[in-house]
Amino acid sequence: MEQRSRMEDGFSSYSSLYDTSSLLQFCNDDSASAASSMEVTDRIASLEQRVQMQEDEIQLLKSALADVVRRLNLSEEQQAMGTRRGPTKARPMIATLPLRPTVHNGTVLPKKGSGTLPSPSGSGSRKDATTPVSKSTVRRTNSNEHMGTLTRRDSGDSKGNRTRAGSTGSNSSGKRSDSKQRDPVFNAEEGYVKMYLKGRPITMYMPKDLVDSYCLEARADLPSNKLKLDWVYGYRGRDCRSNLYLLPTGETVYFIASVVVLYNVDEQLQRHYTGHTDDIKCLAVHPDKITIATGQVAGTSSDGKQLAPHVRVWDSVSLNTLHVLGTGFFDRALVCLAFSKSNGGNTLCVVDDSNDHVLSVWDWQREDRLAEVKCSNESVFAADFHPTDSNVIVTCGKSHLYFWNLEKGTLLKKQGLFEKQEKPKFVLCVTFAENGDAITGDSSGNILVWGKGTNRISHVIQGAHEGSIFALCMLRNGTLVSGGKDRRLISWDGSYQQIQMVEVPELFGPIRTIAEGRGESVLIGTTKNFVLQGSLDGEFTPITQGHTDELWGLAVHPCKPQFLTCGYDRQVSLWDSSSHQPMWTKNMEDAAQSAGFHPSGAVVAVGTQTGRWLVLDTDSKDLVTVHTDGNEQLSVMRYGPDGNFLAIGSHDNYIYIYAVAENGRKYSRVGKCSGHSSFITHLDWSMDSQYLVSNSGDYEILYWIPSVCKQVVSVETTRDIPWATYTCTLGFQVFGLWPDGSDGTDINAVCRSSEKSLLVTGDDFGKVHLFSYPCSQFRAPSHVYGGHSSHVTNVTFLYDDSYLVSTGGKDMSVMQWRIV
Repeated sequence: MEQRSRMEDGFSSYSSLYDTSSLLQFCNDDSASAASSMEVTDRIASLEQRVQMQEDEIQLLKSALADVVRRLNLSEEQQAMGTRRGPTKARPMIATLPLRPTVHNGTVLPKKGSGTLPSPSGSGSRKDATTPVSKSTVRRTNSNEHMGTLTRRDSGDSKGNRTRAGSTGSNSSGKRSDSKQRDPVFNAEEGYVKMYLKGRPITMYMPKDLVDSYCLEARADLPSNKLKLDWVYGYRGRDCRSNLYLLPTGETVYFIASVVVLYNVDEQLQRHYTGHTDDIKCLAVHPDKITIATGQVAGTSSDGKQLAPHVRVWDSVSLNTLHVLGTGFFDRALVCLAFSKSNGGNTLCVVDDSNDHVLSVWDWQREDRLAEVKCSNESVFAADFHPTDSNVIVTCGKSHLYFWNLEKGTLLKKQGLFEKQEKPKFVLCVTFAENGDAITGDSSGNILVWGKGTNRISHVIQGAHEGSIFALCMLRNGTLVSGGKDRRLISWDGSYQQIQMVEVPELFGPIRTIAEGRGESVLIGTTKNFVLQGSLDGEFTPITQGHTDELWGLAVHPCKPQFLTCGYDRQVSLWDSSSHQPMWTKNMEDAAQSAGFHPSGAVVAVGTQTGRWLVLDTDSKDLVTVHTDGNEQLSVMRYGPDGNFLAIGSHDNYIYIYAVAENGRKYSRVGKCSGHSSFITHLDWSMDSQYLVSNSGDYEILYWIPSVCKQVVSVETTRDIPWATYTCTLGFQVFGLWPDGSDGTDINAVCRSSEKSLLVTGDDFGKVHLFSYPCSQFRAPSHVYGGHSSHVTNVTFLYDDSYLVSTGGKDMSVMQWRIV
């Protein structure tokens, strides 16, 4: 009762702060409508004032709501403390509410202990939100217009989808609750440990022979093994430009997730620059062909701290970071980077992804900002220095082409004049001819040449391509190469006459970027995330390929160095971990969610998001059979070790059991295991194939006899069962992997090594953790590895424990780690 009155007081204090009368007065005010007698400028001013007031009102509402959620969580904890004796079956009322900091104009506010509110007057432009920046003359508009809501995927009793939302580049989903987590409790009489996730007790019984010797306070050891990033599968061409180059070392450089890959195709070797902490969006190579600059998005660390977007300048030989630029200056992300060409490459121009797309010029060696200016409030696609004049920069983007001149620390703008030429909606790319003319490609399919030193068109190639031109590349011999949405690669001579045209096969997708390769060859990055090597005569071979949408399914072959991936791009790929090449790829009708190999390795089962599942022949990729169970996503496909049963965990809370015959070619449904009150997340079989253990979205651990679809409730039966695999995130052998203050959804995947000494996890913060197994001490230590820039959706050891494979959800990358 007292609690309720406290809450009511809290609400009344907000209602006094949040006075809606001003809002109503504005809603009824007709002064800004077309019928009003006011001047247009006054009407606009009135509208601006109205928008500002509404923003302030919304800000107050957000803060009030955040405080209400905090108070509810507090009361839930106090309730839990009150009923500490014995586990309670009543579910906490806020189990399904995400605990996350409030979004304040693109800055995450920490939860405040007191009931104070952030003042609405500081409307949170990035300048107040991050480190103060000296020497800044550009005032940017507020960042809240662009801010995606930080949705958390559901984690409570509901059958919500187990997929996260948020930007590709959010290493974290902006979630970390500050509430104090209750420590686990060890009951020696019953032989169990009880841990708490979001205040909910989870009881885990230990094997009988461990009860006497177990000590909850004992410290676990770090594993003696470590991981080394061995290979990165994939390339980010879908939504990034100018991110593919050939270095004189023979290495092709490109990026995916937060890793820059340096790939020597001849020697089949990759090196990796791993200095970034979140999605890389742009890349530039210095004229010395050794120094490289890369720019990343804003992110959030696992403890909820904001990571500022910045540029890293690094050495491609040693992989050492030389300089870090713009921490606290840039907003949201970096979209374009270019080194100057004529002054020894001393300056770097950068465009960020703030509302004003600020263009800044840096003396990168002194880490000194020379100038900055608002570039455009529309998207900017390219920025480049003039080849002979390092004071001239050209930028282009949505409905703009600007020629900038750097004079005494100021950037002066001249707009490109289209005159008689119809103005394109997007100017997509820019390069330069040997004589200093600028050359642009646009969304109308035209190539325009702009006379050196002018902002006027000197030559037009009308209809050079059908549809948008995404890429222009000037080769050393003066040949211009263009590519675009029509998948055509066209070469042009010095007087802009077409030399030849080839078409890239549809399988590879439209051309996103073109780079000069060795000799006569060219490198092409496509929007379907292929990197192709080819020539202007045709004949393209993929040197890198990957997925094009969120990635969840991962399965390892039981006796060969192969693994299978599948995702929301409806693509299933079988990879050879030794040659790093796909053995085959197959397209499906539905988005894929999960996969599992039959113990013989002859077939593999793939679960989709629609309840349909397919069995494919591992060698030929032919369809063996197809079935449907329910109409929700199938999160787990797991064959029993003897190969006679298949268990399928669904989002409809059921586990479907099939009897399997003829080496995985014949299936008959046994029934379904019913007892979970939330969606199934993980499954494991016992070594003798007689039992099944399952985890669900509301942190339940249940045991089953799958052959009869019956639940096993006897602790004495289940506590000593040896498990063939360990992929469940909840259980006595693994509870030490949960970090402090975790909300129960932070860990997406777990895998125990075949020889049972290592445990690996993939989490929501883009990290892969390596623990010792068993991991049954609270807060066990781990080696932590970055590289992914999105939630790590799956991790698994290869059959012989030589390598580990991880998949990054929205970053679409697959990473292979050597165990050393």
